[in-house]
Amino acid sequence: MRGEKRAEKTQSFMGNVAIVLFAQLAVKILGLVYRVVLTNIDGFGDAGNGFYTAGFQVYTVLLAVSSVGIPNAIAKMVSERAALNDYKGANNIFKSSFLLFAGIGAVCTALLYFGADFVSSYIIGNSEIQYVMRALAPSIFFVCVSSVIRGYFQGLSDMNATSRSQILEQVFKSGLTIVFVILTVGSMPLIMEWLSHGLFLADTLYYTENGVTKTLPEIMAAWANLASSAATLISFAYLVLFYMRKKTGLNEKMRQSAVESLNESTGHIMKSVLMLSIPISLASIVTAVNRVIDTATITRGIEIAFANGIPAYEGSAAIPHPTAKQLSDYAIVLAGRLSKSDTIINMPLALNVAFSTVLVPSIAGALAKGDKKEAGGKISYSFLISILLILPCVAGLIVLANPIYKLLYPAASLGSDLLALMAVSLIFSALFQTMSGALQGMGKVFSPAVGLLVGCVIKIILNLILIRQTAINIYGAAISSIICQFAAFAICYAILSKHLTVGITFKKYILKPITASAVMGAAAWLTYAGAYAVCGRNMIAVLLSIVISVIVYAAMLFALRILNEDEIKMLPGGTKLYGLLKKTKFYK
Repeated sequence: MRGEKRAEKTQSFMGNVAIVLFAQLAVKILGLVYRVVLTNIDGFGDAGNGFYTAGFQVYTVLLAVSSVGIPNAIAKMVSERAALNDYKGANNIFKSSFLLFAGIGAVCTALLYFGADFVSSYIIGNSEIQYVMRALAPSIFFVCVSSVIRGYFQGLSDMNATSRSQILEQVFKSGLTIVFVILTVGSMPLIMEWLSHGLFLADTLYYTENGVTKTLPEIMAAWANLASSAATLISFAYLVLFYMRKKTGLNEKMRQSAVESLNESTGHIMKSVLMLSIPISLASIVTAVNRVIDTATITRGIEIAFANGIPAYEGSAAIPHPTAKQLSDYAIVLAGRLSKSDTIINMPLALNVAFSTVLVPSIAGALAKGDKKEAGGKISYSFLISILLILPCVAGLIVLANPIYKLLYPAASLGSDLLALMAVSLIFSALFQTMSGALQGMGKVFSPAVGLLVGCVIKIILNLILIRQTAINIYGAAISSIICQFAAFAICYAILSKHLTVGITFKKYILKPITASAVMGAAAWLTYAGAYAVCGRNMIAVLLSIVISVIVYAAMLFALRILNEDEIKMLPGGTKLYGLLKKTKFYK
């Protein structure tokens, strides 16, 4: 009976993982689509990507401070109350948190909007980035209050609020971004021009190239990010409606609570939420601050590396003795190339983030009842699935980096070698995500931040050394990212191993998955090379190689018996999958 209950809990856990995974995958696919479209719009390109990313990185610092820790903190506190059948206490946590973070979100929105000029000029070193920051400022408030609602329902093991609102937000973000940017091409309509002056406080909107008037890439990037703010407002409106629909059922649960609720004051609850959300947010804060520093070190490092001459790029002639403005512009272009790799790499990470999201309330609930075996089992299983998801993605991105760039960015296809290099960091980024969710669920909320802080310090030091070397330049940022993520993961894994048994073995968790991924990578390369030689069409060759790779990897996965019967059955639809595998003689 206990075994059956544990299986049901695990299946419920994996069901929630599947919901979040689907949402994250949908969000990232839509995000990739609109970034690809943007990059190929005339006048946007790598420069537009550079402005878009630089401004977004500053925005993520305030977002990390104000909202990133909210869902996991509230989910942890609510799940602990729900595990004890105290739904009144869970509701009190929700209401108090909403008031608290609505205020914090409003303050951070004002700081970003009115401080944009100072930050862009004196911290980043490029004053044009201020327009992107102002465009993003309103979204901080809406993300804050939305995160409270998402965290509340995550704690109640209802992942639909998170998944549906995220998909809705990304749908509107993708559509509005493309529409807004297209409307800015060339001489934008009068209403767009008027709003650009009013919202972004921009004086200059255009430049002239070969007698043709074009919109500045920084203004196009600002409009792209204004779409993000509009989308977060729509997502928040949906979450309010979701809560209202669920309110009757929630009130009924509160009436039927079998325990007396903790009578805590609003101030005490706010303090408790802050004390938990701040440590959980620390890892994201460190990451966000590191990205800003990363951008600053890239800008200054590139300026030093190419002070004696900028090579020809994307139709631009070589510049023997560049000015400060030319060096700054070239740094933005190289940063834009790197950001294209980030956009693609975020796709596999979206598959994995589901585990870190669901692990926090799941482990917190298990430990609240004293069930360490259940907590350890969920961590080890999540670790295994993370490895099996990420390694084939890494192999595929390495061998198909150049064809993928040609397919996605035909108007700005430089930088595929950066993608191949950055793909390596995916392994440690994904495992760090899983470890972070596990540690936060265990109450070790400072550990992920400590690991990441050490990694980021290493990254900054390496950036300062490597990027300034002309022969290495922007590749130094990719190399330092790999080492940063490895250090963060290693520290978190060491801390986790001291407090909980997770049962990770070398053969099952490392050797077999690497073997399967290596065979898949070879199949991808051979398929692409053969298909391209036959038809000469890059798109057909890429798509065919992906299909063949998936088939080969699945065959290797089951041929090597990496997952046992119980582990397969834990997957959503796993019982039917195992029955099919038995019929095909993969498992006996």
